[in-house]
Amino acid sequence: MLQALFLPAPFAATGGINEADNPFMAKPQQETGGEDWIKVDLHIHTLDDPKDSLDYTAHQLLERAAALGFRVLAITLHDTLFDRPEVFADAAAMGILLIPAAEMRLQGADVICLNVTAEEVALLRDFEDLRRLRARRGSSLFTIAAHPFYVLGGSIGRRLLREIDCFDAIELCHFHKGMFNPNWRAARVARQFRKPLIATSDAHQLQAFGAHYTSIRRPAALTTENVFASLRSERLRLTSPPCSLRDLFSTFYFIFVAHPLRKRSGPSCQHHRVWPPSRPVARALRITRS
Repeated sequence: MLQALFLPAPFAATGGINEADNPFMAKPQQETGGEDWIKVDLHIHTLDDPKDSLDYTAHQLLERAAALGFRVLAITLHDTLFDRPEVFADAAAMGILLIPAAEMRLQGADVICLNVTAEEVALLRDFEDLRRLRARRGSSLFTIAAHPFYVLGGSIGRRLLREIDCFDAIELCHFHKGMFNPNWRAARVARQFRKPLIATSDAHQLQAFGAHYTSIRRPAALTTENVFASLRSERLRLTSPPCSLRDLFSTFYFIFVAHPLRKRSGPSCQHHRVWPPSRPVARALRITRS
């Protein structure tokens, strides 16, 4: 999705929302920092995306993630599995678990599919395909309803209620401010069906990564299986502050100016940073691992 934004899907008004009472506001640093909790972002795009024209590489993302203390990531290209082995190897060397993933458009709705293979992605065309895959894979697969109640850009909308058995979790979209917050409806559906909310960045710009994420308790071993178990069964901490004016301007500029110009000028030239990381990132890694 290229920032599925702007208009909430219609739902009954529930009165004013005070941002001071907003449960999606960023938690104080002492709550999400420290050794007991780790940062997770499971919806990110990079230069490799076949449908969006972006300007930062997977290695640049890894460097920023390491500097900000992230330990679990998923690069979710549109309808394509991110499976570059050198990036997975570099992530592991940096202490980051990178989960194979894709953002699939199924019957007009975007679905985050985690821990999938290229062969499985190629066979996904509709929700019945997804149901069969989930039945076969069981708990080793994790799926998230992406930005479900934003009416532009592949949101599932009310159909989420009919297809709820296809999802392990519901995304808390990064784009919200004050009365504009379709996440309230996502939260109601999550409570109704006892599904976790997962905060993500859905980053399409490098500077957009890092402010919106989910925190889980640090598992005994940082494995995909343990991360999925934590997401399904434990209390999660969501960090998703409301958009600032700068965020709003940056998003609108990217969508209506920068991105169309890049698409018009053709594919970007990819520059993949090689291991080892730059000196500042290496220093950050030593700090986070100490």
